[in-house]
Amino acid sequence: MSKSTDERGRIYLPKDVRKRFGDKYRIVELPSHIALFPVDDDPLEGLRAAVGDAFEGDDADQLKSDARKRIAQEAEDEAAERSSERED
Repeated sequence: MSKSTDERGRIYLPKDVRKRFGDKYRIVELPSHIALFPVDDDPLEGLRAAVGDAFEGDDADQLKSDARKRIAQEAEDEAAERSSERED
């Protein structure tokens, strides 16, 4: 399917595409092109539908907190590693 933007840069998706995938999309910029990925109205529910009961009974706020802690720890580890490399 090929679409052009209008004078304001908008892309109009056909009704059958919107009906199938929804009205919200994430635009991902890649080196040679862009891609549109549908976004669920409730992304957490979409994730649960995709992975089944892997997170059954888990609280969304706790999952976010755990993920942020892991990311912060990874960032600290990487910073320490880079600092150690500079000292050598």
